[in-house]
Amino acid sequence: MARTLQQPSHRRRRTNLPTVLGAGATALAVAGTGLALFAGGASAAVGNLVGNGGFESGLSGWTCTGTAVAGAPAHSGAAALNATPSASDTAECRQTVSVLPNSSYTLAGWVQGPYVYLGATGTGGADPSTWSSQSSWNQLSTTFTTGAGTTSVTLYVHGWYGQAAYGADDITLTGPGGTSSPSPSPSASSSSPSPSASASSSAPASPSPSASSSAPTSPSPTATTTPPATGLPKHALTGYWQNFDNGATVQRLRDVQSAYDIIAVSFADATTTAGGISFTLDPALASKLGGYGDADFKADIAAKHAAGKKVVLSIGGQNGTIVVNNSAAANTFANTAYALIQQYGFDGVDIDLENGVDPVYMAQSLHTLQSKVGSGFILTMAPETIGMYSTAGNYFQLALNTKDILTVVNTQFYNSGGMNGCDGKVYTQGTIDFITAQVCTHIQGGLRPDQVGIGVPASTRAAGGGYVNSTVVDNALDCLATGTHCGSFVPPAKWPTIRGAMTWSTNWDAANGNDFSTNVGAHAHAMP
Repeated sequence: MARTLQQPSHRRRRTNLPTVLGAGATALAVAGTGLALFAGGASAAVGNLVGNGGFESGLSGWTCTGTAVAGAPAHSGAAALNATPSASDTAECRQTVSVLPNSSYTLAGWVQGPYVYLGATGTGGADPSTWSSQSSWNQLSTTFTTGAGTTSVTLYVHGWYGQAAYGADDITLTGPGGTSSPSPSPSASSSSPSPSASASSSAPASPSPSASSSAPTSPSPTATTTPPATGLPKHALTGYWQNFDNGATVQRLRDVQSAYDIIAVSFADATTTAGGISFTLDPALASKLGGYGDADFKADIAAKHAAGKKVVLSIGGQNGTIVVNNSAAANTFANTAYALIQQYGFDGVDIDLENGVDPVYMAQSLHTLQSKVGSGFILTMAPETIGMYSTAGNYFQLALNTKDILTVVNTQFYNSGGMNGCDGKVYTQGTIDFITAQVCTHIQGGLRPDQVGIGVPASTRAAGGGYVNSTVVDNALDCLATGTHCGSFVPPAKWPTIRGAMTWSTNWDAANGNDFSTNVGAHAHAMP
């Protein structure tokens, strides 16, 4: 989010942001991110299709045999699969996901332990399998191409008969999503062959599934943990309040339109200590408002609370360089953020960092902060579209690492150019298809629908590109929740708990006649 009128958006678009060219253009790739964009709707890597691939929600989405639990030690996050084979069982866990025919996929995962296998069956071609036998975490990776009639594949990870326990974590299947959300079967039969009399000291061959096995199917990544209680309505409206004057309507916090359920105060500032943040009301804004001090601001927050609203402190924006990349900085961030929450009465924080984010230490810091604040803590995020394009990206990783305390990710569906949706096709910003196909990617990547919102500018002046009118936002919400009013892209499932919508900003909304808060607010709040 920008503070200047010349760059009226959440954040200025980076000069190295990839854009999709016209039909017939070649693919543009971003090195090191796992991101590939293809013109003309060709297949593209669009995110992780595995539900609960990090086992942060226990064994949800997986069907396991033998002894299998989710917990420490983990490669990342708080949990991983820990399974112990027996003399007659390989402790296999399986998940079936929807895919597209004639498409390329990459299967990867982190494992540790003796003879750990990772593979897929039912691909319609050469089923891939890879293995390792190491005591420390190591990554396995393999690729495959689906057959002409393949619409789903079954992924598996297992150990070997009579061997010690193994671990698996961060399992990903990268490629275009399919057109349906399979549901779990009540039980699974092991696909492993009968054990030999004794475990071989040499590397055993990967077992192939029995033809008579009933391959279990898995739930959509949306069926995960119960969301924490926040006091918010089922469908919420988020708006950013500007603590500066950039040509939009200036507002006291009390002036923010009543339709906004979450108000993100923009922005906290970095201190000279790594990870430290501070907040000061802009003197120039206060002067333009005829005087607006801390006492007024705190009273306005209290009044919004009395009206049932939540007020969070937004961290970053276009100019905010706040670095949390080690434990010391993580503690400093948590402590300084908590001090501001106590001082002003904020309900939580919004992470809106443009200049990079460490998904491990920022997640550590946010969990520490949540433990200090307690129940009712609100955590929102507003990444650029490119930050949520793939689960391999740091911002998406941060969202997944904080999924247990995350309220909503309102991705900025603007200043983006064209991008692939979850179906592998290219969609242009400023359209309903761009919005709904990107939301699909976020949900297929592992977020719950109630953790995903639509982020749009409040007027044509509020962003460099990608503005859509309120009717398009309303239709996008209907498309995602009920499958109605869609454009050419129709999501593979209905997500009736989709969280809602966000705009930059309440000030630009006011300058545009309150179109967003009046129309989108009424529509979202009326959704069942």
